[in-house]
Amino acid sequence: MSASKLLHRVNRLKGELNIPGDKSISHRAVMFGSIAEGVTEIEHFLMGADCLSTVSCFQKMGVKIEVTDEKVIVHGKGYQGLKEPQEILDVGNSGTTTRLMLGILAGTPFHSCVIGDESIAKRPMSRVTNPLRRMGAHIEGREDGNFTPLAIRGGHLKAIEYTSPVASAQVKSAILLAGLQSNSELTTVIEPHKSRDHTERMLRAFGVEVNEDETTASIRGGQTLVGTSIFVPGDISSAAFFLVAGAIVPNSQITLNKVGVNPTRTGIIEVLNRMGANISINEQPGNAFEPIAQIKVETSRLKGITIEGDLIPKLIDEIPVIALLATQAEGDTIIKDAHELKVKETNRIDTVVTELKKLGAIIEPTDDGMIIKGKTPLKGGVAVSSHGDHRIGMMLGVASCITEEPIDLQDAEAISVSYPNFFSDLNSLSKNV
Repeated sequence: MSASKLLHRVNRLKGELNIPGDKSISHRAVMFGSIAEGVTEIEHFLMGADCLSTVSCFQKMGVKIEVTDEKVIVHGKGYQGLKEPQEILDVGNSGTTTRLMLGILAGTPFHSCVIGDESIAKRPMSRVTNPLRRMGAHIEGREDGNFTPLAIRGGHLKAIEYTSPVASAQVKSAILLAGLQSNSELTTVIEPHKSRDHTERMLRAFGVEVNEDETTASIRGGQTLVGTSIFVPGDISSAAFFLVAGAIVPNSQITLNKVGVNPTRTGIIEVLNRMGANISINEQPGNAFEPIAQIKVETSRLKGITIEGDLIPKLIDEIPVIALLATQAEGDTIIKDAHELKVKETNRIDTVVTELKKLGAIIEPTDDGMIIKGKTPLKGGVAVSSHGDHRIGMMLGVASCITEEPIDLQDAEAISVSYPNFFSDLNSLSKNV
């Protein structure tokens, strides 16, 4: 039975938070540590359901992974050390686990089967399975390998040059990980826009040479990963909800520490700046491979803008909460070129519009985004739903801070995928006043 949560308006949000570890980086740290030679120690790992699915899958392939309160320790076995799993590899709700792991499994000389929950079963996989088949992997699944369950038998892989129709870090990463297991030639991925580059940065931290040029990434096969130490920055996609909360809740001041500010992920900061938010960023020491900063935000007077083009891949996961932000800005905000929202945990265009309309927002869907009219008071007094999507759930949690009446959030447990302590952190800021 799904959980519901009654959420109330707050008068002010004030204080400091340490945002949970970045989901994308936590996934990669476990995967790369598993296929590396030697031990990898991961600090500030995200103990969310998605990342724990990655841990479980690699444990089933014979990798020893110790999970403690302080860190995750991965005893790498190299590509050749992975073993055929005796059980199905269940990715839960994690698209990152599914697609990146397919790139690793593409070159393994054994059979494996990948399955996930109902949401994963609806998410397109041919964008990954097709190029992996071109490289030599044997992959079968529903609708010719477009949907889970997927059965994979790794093959002798060859390097390819692949022009991706979408700017997707998951597609790019899967192909690069397969390319590492190919012959010694160069595997190249060309994208329409540059997607997030956590894979390229982290592979370098594991001792692998990766070449990048604008929208192109290349890797030479036959390289070996070497175990290392990884500090996972705070997830800017999780921070986005508190950045928006700080901007729209009256009389608020919020400080977020050690947040990852990778340039391919800072679209939310660019949007806040363009809309006129009171926001400041101060770099902090941390990783050599990922920039980290302290971010401060205060209640702001905002204006509507158009969000499109190259900016979209830098904030695709933040669009639900940007839509909420736009309801509190003066004038229209137009979001374009966001087709990828349709193939996330839900069709996020439809779910964002449906749920914000329940609260009184003036918002309309378009084929590739949405149009939001502001400034609009949000009413509440209704039941809303996450639709099993963690980012929709957190967006509605932030919305409740400014609704005139309480809202009843159904399927609230979906938030645990990326931010298990979201509501306790939100409550701590409202109690600090």
